[in-house]
Amino acid sequence: MTTRLERSFRGISERLAIRYLTNLGGQHVDDDTVEGDDWTATLSAETVGIGPTLSLTEVTVVFEGDEDVLEPLVERFAQKAMRAGG
Repeated sequence: MTTRLERSFRGISERLAIRYLTNLGGQHVDDDTVEGDDWTATLSAETVGIGPTLSLTEVTVVFEGDEDVLEPLVERFAQKAMRAGG
């Protein structure tokens, strides 16, 4: 059964998200898609406003694939994408 999970991450670039996904075993197949064994991740990015003067990049990743594969993949990706505050 194919599962679809959508997650958004702020403060990272789409390029960096693609690098993280390829480090997790994926192949960068086109501008916004990375494919791995039994999974696909499609990325999009937009600038979002935080308060009156600050904006950040928000990358949304749609993961699709086998549920048993996606759960650990999304967790490992989220750990890489986390940004500690300064």
